[in-house]
Amino acid sequence: MAFALDAEQLQIQDLVRRVAREKVAPRANEIDRTAEYPQDMFELLRGLGLFALPFPQTYGGTGSTLSACVVVEELARVCYNTAYLLVVQWTPIGAILAAGTDDQKRRFLPDLAAGRRRASISVTEPQSGSDVAGIKTRARRVQGGYRISGSKIWCTGAPLADFIFLAAKTGEDDSRGSINLFAVERGAKGLDIGRKEDKMGARGVPSCPLFLEDVFVPEENRLGEEGKGFKAVMETFNAARPVHGARGVGLAQGAIDHAVNFVQNRTAFGQSVGEFQGIRWMLADMVMQTEAARSLVYRAASMVDANVSGRELAPFAAMAKCYATDVAMKVTTDAVQLFGAAGISAEFPINRYMRDAKVLQIIEGTNQIQRNIIGNSLLGRAARR
Repeated sequence: MAFALDAEQLQIQDLVRRVAREKVAPRANEIDRTAEYPQDMFELLRGLGLFALPFPQTYGGTGSTLSACVVVEELARVCYNTAYLLVVQWTPIGAILAAGTDDQKRRFLPDLAAGRRRASISVTEPQSGSDVAGIKTRARRVQGGYRISGSKIWCTGAPLADFIFLAAKTGEDDSRGSINLFAVERGAKGLDIGRKEDKMGARGVPSCPLFLEDVFVPEENRLGEEGKGFKAVMETFNAARPVHGARGVGLAQGAIDHAVNFVQNRTAFGQSVGEFQGIRWMLADMVMQTEAARSLVYRAASMVDANVSGRELAPFAAMAKCYATDVAMKVTTDAVQLFGAAGISAEFPINRYMRDAKVLQIIEGTNQIQRNIIGNSLLGRAARR
């Protein structure tokens, strides 16, 4: 399958690369150091119209996941947190497109795509982690809607969100099939957003626990049919995995940029550090790994754009996310090594890349879960004892 960038995508890449270097890069270290939400970066992305980018032209987008990967890669190359602002917004938009009614699309999508409103998605719970079927939050039917009670962790963007798409089980069934997403408005009675986590990476975009006690949600805020909406949303998550892989490619490329500049401008034993063969071989491996990750991410994104079926797409999407984020961890760790003692100093930005890369191996489906998906596509699901 061909996945070369077309003229429009090259134009987008050039624009975002220039903006990233001129506007975003100077802010990156401060965002990480202070762990304060970068509202100025959100407004910059909104002004560029990037919140609509991967979605249909009806909402001002290009309808291209590959274009989204290109943009995320260029932003993550200089600032993981600014790239993350897009992903946080794109995930609920994708969920609404996958499972929302026409009314929900009219109500939510124009403002989200334009960046006038913000949304988050919350699935993870303390006791279940990657086990989505193990969530305990329950939506109990009442007149006109539902009453939701339970707790969540790691809801990214929660303090800023105008509404949160929250996963809860309906009825008495305890299986994955009983799960739906519900749009919970900010300020809803019974919803408490906890203190933000002090994270090692991704520090500029807050992640918080949620506590729900009899929170009323009207029926029109349930995404999709009862017991069916979540399946469609999970397929959307699957299709979004190349974008998460692109974040890893961006981190790896940014780390290479910093490492090359550093070794070219340092001397040891009477010569440039970059003249040592061992250093050159390390950099060569870093570049090869990053180029391989980029190719895999772009291929998976092109499969999404070609509407390849979920069964065929799933292992490639998992490979893209898993391999690219593992490469990000390897390349950024090697970059820190090339910096020597300077690499562990907060004076230099390279350790920020390594900390952000570790986050990527865990979020949006751990890389162990991605390996399960790949293995299952080859051998089928393992028998449960």
